[in-house]
Amino acid sequence: MLELKNITCGYASGFTLEDISFRLKKREFLGIVGPNGSGKTTLIKAITKLLPAKKGEIILDEINIDEMRFKEIARKIAVVPQSFNIQFDMSVEEFIFIGRIPHKNAFQFLEEKKDEEIVDNAMELTETLQLKERLLSSLSGGEIQRAAIARALVQQPQILLLDEPTSHLDIGHQIKILDLLRKLNKENSLTIAAIFHDLNLASEYCSKLLLLKNGKTFSFGVPEEVLTYQSLEEVYNTPVIVQKSIISGMPNVSVVPHPQEYRRKTE
Repeated sequence: MLELKNITCGYASGFTLEDISFRLKKREFLGIVGPNGSGKTTLIKAITKLLPAKKGEIILDEINIDEMRFKEIARKIAVVPQSFNIQFDMSVEEFIFIGRIPHKNAFQFLEEKKDEEIVDNAMELTETLQLKERLLSSLSGGEIQRAAIARALVQQPQILLLDEPTSHLDIGHQIKILDLLRKLNKENSLTIAAIFHDLNLASEYCSKLLLLKNGKTFSFGVPEEVLTYQSLEEVYNTPVIVQKSIISGMPNVSVVPHPQEYRRKTE
């Protein structure tokens, strides 16, 4: 479905992604992890052609994205950014309708019945139907995130990319958002790639993980292969303990606080 072949891209500041290669299959849930500045958001920009590749290819449904218009890409890939720069307040329904733009013809301004049905369905899936008349400025962080996912869904994409979907949310809202994504992944066959800072959430919800370090792939595979203490200590430069979760059996990462003090006590 989506394949990156030796992608290298970057900014004038000098930071680059180098030789990133992986394949994202249909119905997979990929977690993109790594320290701050390792290239996670840069990777999402590369996949959507917002940041042109200097080298390599990105193949989407057997087509090189360089041969696709942005509108074509937006019909296949939807992005939920970490935050929105909203110039003026609007209702939740108006906000979600924006996601239908890739399916509009030039100078088509009126909504059709089909658009309304797609928007209503997306709001039902994300439990935002009761919020449709609320202004965005009145929503909580979790409500905004659900509305953002609904806006992405009305693009009718095959792939959903999310930049830290649980950032700034409390534990309860984090689980609600990730449970929603898992439902969309399993029941609606939506392929998902999301950036995570919380390694334990990534371990529990993702079928594959991509671990980045300094713009390069450090490890790619199932959580058990990627989340080893050796890899995490090398990438994050801090001691950790990795054990199996007593609930799911997936890797669970614990940090070692005050490592120098701990070493003194154990010597």
